[in-house]
Amino acid sequence: MIYEFQLETPREDYINITGQVRTALRKSGIQDGMCIVFCPHTTAGITINENADPDVVEDMLFAMSKMYPDRLEYKHAEGNTTAHLKAGSIGSSVTMIIDQGKLILGTWQGVYFCEFDGPRSRKFYVKILEYA
Repeated sequence: MIYEFQLETPREDYINITGQVRTALRKSGIQDGMCIVFCPHTTAGITINENADPDVVEDMLFAMSKMYPDRLEYKHAEGNTTAHLKAGSIGSSVTMIIDQGKLILGTWQGVYFCEFDGPRSRKFYVKILEYA
């Protein structure tokens, strides 16, 4: 089964979606398998990162803006090339192991939806696969 979630995003942010992913896992009832979280947008992404210190999100956003600054030379007509670059560097999905009904994440890890071209109404999907 695929679980679909909706988000209303700000202009740019890393939104902790770990709770929604765990909700999908609970609903699935699967005890052992894999969990895939997928973002179907070209200017947003999914990543796993620290969820204990909110300064990490601020630092990530700051660093991404330094790595991918807006430039007049970009040719993409919509003017959101930097968002495409940031999303491409983050990636559109993550995969996690499920063991005894729990996601295997490190102590400080969380799953994040990364918005780089908001505000927008966005979706992400969670697919839970059971080991045979």
